[in-house]
Amino acid sequence: MAINQITVFLENKAGALLNVTKLLSENKVDLRAINIAETADYGLLRLITADNAAAEKVLKAENLIFTETPVLAVAIDDKPGALSSVLEVLAKENIDLHYIYSIFGNKDAKAYMIMQLQDVDKAAELLKQNGMTIADACDLT
Repeated sequence: MAINQITVFLENKAGALLNVTKLLSENKVDLRAINIAETADYGLLRLITADNAAAEKVLKAENLIFTETPVLAVAIDDKPGALSSVLEVLAKENIDLHYIYSIFGNKDAKAYMIMQLQDVDKAAELLKQNGMTIADACDLT
């Protein structure tokens, strides 16, 4: 089951991240996951929120450029080797992993790997068949 991640394009300057997180906070949009990648000129702020429709409304009102992308959240045990077992399943089927980031310290003692893949649906089915848990946005609290 895919989760929709919002990617916001930000100017790479002091306060840009603060402006977005403050806007979302003021509009009661709860963040489930956050990641930022940057270049010299711009940043890519990746968000999973509790309410994407509300987040997108806020971002549009501020004329911020963003996209929505399906990603997988795979629950793994928070121990050495757990990620490798997920990656082995994907590699055996030649599924390309575009990027990954993680969320640790959840109430169920699991780590969640947020993955953007070449074929999200195929990857989800394959991982489930191999006994792995695909989480939804509610699981990321």
